[in-house]
Amino acid sequence: MPELPEVEVSRMGISPYLEQQIIQQIIVRQPQLRWPVPDEVHQAEGLVITQVRRRAKYLLLDTAKGSIVLHLGMSGKLCVLDSDTEVKKHDHIDIVLESGKCLRFNDARRFGSCLWQDINQPQLTLLNNLGPEPLTDSFDGNRLHQLSRTKTLAVKNFIMDNKVVVGVGNIYANESLFIAGIDPRKPANKVSKKRYLVLADIIKKVLASAIELGGTTLKDFAQADGKPGYFAQQLLVYGRAGESCDACSAEIQSVTIGQRNTFFCRTCQK
Repeated sequence: MPELPEVEVSRMGISPYLEQQIIQQIIVRQPQLRWPVPDEVHQAEGLVITQVRRRAKYLLLDTAKGSIVLHLGMSGKLCVLDSDTEVKKHDHIDIVLESGKCLRFNDARRFGSCLWQDINQPQLTLLNNLGPEPLTDSFDGNRLHQLSRTKTLAVKNFIMDNKVVVGVGNIYANESLFIAGIDPRKPANKVSKKRYLVLADIIKKVLASAIELGGTTLKDFAQADGKPGYFAQQLLVYGRAGESCDACSAEIQSVTIGQRNTFFCRTCQK
């Protein structure tokens, strides 16, 4: 599943082609995605895309009337193409611009979404109660420590909670906890403030590095220009069960936490 760095890379890739451009037409070939594509998205036709924003793993194409809200789901891809480019299998939505380009949304598994946020309506439920963005000053170790004091769930699940901080998905939670030397199974309220201060800083660095390298290509993800992300070449524990830890040569372990594969080193992480 594309995580925050992959979504941010997509935002950076499509923004130069979309911002300040007029939407000529929105073509919905497959309306049955994770949620039905509402007819209201057509309100954006004839309007200028003033900004392309990201909130958590959602991309918002802002117009004067509201925003088209996109989520890539498990396998979604966004590409900017000439509007007359041949349609391929799983090309579900085209946002056609007067410039002759179009933003094409391809999603083989159809777990992605395209919704409409009217400027005069309450915020979509899925955008409510989200924690701070991890690469802002609103997120730090003090926040993690304060919110964790009554939490007995595994620290890995805690940092993946979007109410605590958005966008720390499975790959980057595994990597950050390894670098911080924290066992992902450890109860969140048993992690000290000192360790949370270190962990928050590491999360920021890991996510920033992943964005710089174009994200992590694992099966489905590619950038908006079709190029793969290269952070996968730097993964220290994720997907490496049975291999030797680069730090201590012990065997990397794999367990399931919160229904997600979790990778760690018993020696390096306490």
